[in-house]
Amino acid sequence: METDTYEDKRDDKPSKSQKKREMTALQDVGAELVELSRDQLAKIDIPDDLRDAVRDAQRFTKHEARRRQMQFIGRLMRDLDAAPIRAALDEIRGVSAAATARQHALERLRTRLLEDEIVLGEIARNHPGADIQHLRQLRRNALKEHLQNKPPRAFRELFRVLRELGENNDGPTDAGTAGE
Repeated sequence: METDTYEDKRDDKPSKSQKKREMTALQDVGAELVELSRDQLAKIDIPDDLRDAVRDAQRFTKHEARRRQMQFIGRLMRDLDAAPIRAALDEIRGVSAAATARQHALERLRTRLLEDEIVLGEIARNHPGADIQHLRQLRRNALKEHLQNKPPRAFRELFRVLRELGENNDGPTDAGTAGE
């Protein structure tokens, strides 16, 4: 019977090694937060004290100060549910399925725009604040670059502008693909 109680006690609590692995995992998530830019960090919903600790860690250049700050970040994260933070980090890194789907939708929209200027009308309807003249110019420049075998500057800029339109509207970025 004594072994049953020992096993019961053991099942109730995680081992010291398991706790250490969990804390290290939280510190790793904290390290990923520290590596983000200011804009990327602003997109993640985290408590203000954690955000301040991350900003402090970004400022530190001395190894020991940074190491201690990382431990502090790990300690702050113990009280949080790390799953939403991990999901947001995956989103920023483009790992999540939703981010991949948005990326593909933007690529399809850009391809459709380059093939046919009528797509500008769809973009204007779905994104009323869009600068259609700028998009038209980027389209012309991207086509010209392609014909002249130049580096795809306007091609990339077109993608960036379309991505910003989608982010600002928080809606579908691939105009008109639902009917395809």
